[in-house]
Amino acid sequence: MSTTPIIGHYLDGHVQDAGSERLREVFNPATGSVQAHVALASQQTVDAAVASALKAFPAWAEQSSLRRARVMFKFKQLLDEHHDALAQIICREHGKVFSDAKGEVTRGIEIVEYACGAPTLLKTDFSDNIGGGIDNWNLRQPLGVCAGVTPFNFPVMVPLWMIPLALVTGNCFILKPSERDPSASLLMARLLTEAGLPDGVFNVVQGDKSAVDALLQHPDIEAISFVGSTPIAEYIYQQGTARGKRVQALGGAKNHMIVMPDADLDQAADALMGAAYGSAGERCMAISVAVAVGEVADQLIEKLLPRIDRLKVGNGLHPESEMGPLVTAEHKAKVIGFIDQGVAQGAHLIVDGRGLEVPGAERGFFVGATLFDRVTPAMSIYQQEIFGPVLGIVRVPDFASAVALINAHEFGNGVSCFTRDGGVARAFARTIKVGMVGINVPIPVPMAWHSFGGWKRSLFGDHHAYGEEGIRFYSRYKSVMQRWPDSIAKGAEFSMPTAK
Repeated sequence: MSTTPIIGHYLDGHVQDAGSERLREVFNPATGSVQAHVALASQQTVDAAVASALKAFPAWAEQSSLRRARVMFKFKQLLDEHHDALAQIICREHGKVFSDAKGEVTRGIEIVEYACGAPTLLKTDFSDNIGGGIDNWNLRQPLGVCAGVTPFNFPVMVPLWMIPLALVTGNCFILKPSERDPSASLLMARLLTEAGLPDGVFNVVQGDKSAVDALLQHPDIEAISFVGSTPIAEYIYQQGTARGKRVQALGGAKNHMIVMPDADLDQAADALMGAAYGSAGERCMAISVAVAVGEVADQLIEKLLPRIDRLKVGNGLHPESEMGPLVTAEHKAKVIGFIDQGVAQGAHLIVDGRGLEVPGAERGFFVGATLFDRVTPAMSIYQQEIFGPVLGIVRVPDFASAVALINAHEFGNGVSCFTRDGGVARAFARTIKVGMVGINVPIPVPMAWHSFGGWKRSLFGDHHAYGEEGIRFYSRYKSVMQRWPDSIAKGAEFSMPTAK
């Protein structure tokens, strides 16, 4: 341990040493080796981060939206300059392939670009002379100190769903990234400081559940944003709202893709390959269930098998790799356990990814692409989020059965339908009970100026992430009514004021 670097916190504009705090190993998933240790924040560290943010808040909140936007412009420029460096950090600590990591950084930068429009985004409404010489307008004002708890699978993109919008609305922000891949958070913190962000406005506390609970329980945290699994999202929502905090908690998923008999099956098979096995399935928008309508299942499998056979699995930093490892040995064991359950519960295992060894990386956390057929809704591999490269095919007789199947699932994050029929596409978009819908688009992640979020047990709280919903989450609405003494009628008024 003495020869490995220790990843600490970022408080008040500077990297902080771990001191006597607990440490956890950070692995390179492709090799299985320990490459660093990360500090796990104590209560004292969380308290120091909140105190730093509280001290910085009054001056930052009073900055004009234009000056806050200028920091975002500079931050965006610096992110562009460090694009490859961030992607390499993601590859080394998460394991996804370099091209996918670069795409993650790009999607995060798009949110920063959106936040650069803060003067327009925070522009409000004004009504002249609503009656009796009174003018009425509204303001959007910052909440105070906000916090974000982010997952391992997108260590750059998901924090950037939160940070830019929290900052341009005038808040101070504390990030608690995943302890599995923490390094990207420190580079982003340094870039924000270089962009001109005042010390204390943005802080990073590394840590585990203890740090999360400390943030949830701190009386000076006004709002919590979270992305992760449904059990933890529900826990954070319940604990945060019980303490009067605003909470935005995005949970798990079981995303389906309907394949209609009239679909272009080559296009559908290509889409399933990328959406099921991209990033080793460690995406909340991954497709893990293909719903084959009518007699299309056998043809679809015939298209998938040679594509799976050609899939190149290896170290994400190797340019020829198309799929990398899973993030930890524990998560690899969990995914293999789901495959075992699928076999035990009667699903037909067509392609088995267990036991895959990558030459030169035998200790890496690899699971190969796995394909099940004849999955049923009673099976664990259908009901639960696997978060690995496991695709199950469910056979249904018709479109109505496919929609009913998806609508009955407890998750409602993302969904897709491949068809050439405009009527089917329209009915699908209107009747499906899912928050993000793709038609011949396998991973319908909204652009920065829209908003990301699911339905049912995929989202706890009233606000989706980023876009207009993000601006609303990180600001309070205030209505102001004003008139001047020379327009005030003489004498007391005892009735409800109305427009005259």
